[in-house]
Amino acid sequence: MLISTMNDVPGRQIVEVIGEVTGLTVRARNAGVQFGANLKALVGGELTGLTKQLQQSREEAKQRLIDAATAAGADAVIAMRFDTSEVGQNYQEVVAYGTAVRLG
Repeated sequence: MLISTMNDVPGRQIVEVIGEVTGLTVRARNAGVQFGANLKALVGGELTGLTKQLQQSREEAKQRLIDAATAAGADAVIAMRFDTSEVGQNYQEVVAYGTAVRLG
């Protein structure tokens, strides 16, 4: 599955637009990671535990996007984006979305 953040694929023609596809995950923050992040906030620097958790969420959302596009019969997703938001105080939503297409 080709995933592109561009609106086209250079050298390839879009022969069919299948439509919007999404992949979504909502995760609770790990209490240990959150505690460590709170301590780290006192001295500054990267919150590596939260960075790792967010990267895992993005990969999970992207895989669900790929699964949805595959199920729809697409061989590519164009204009792919991520959106992240807080759901409640300790929950994080990550959605990957784009347009499923068939390429010629």
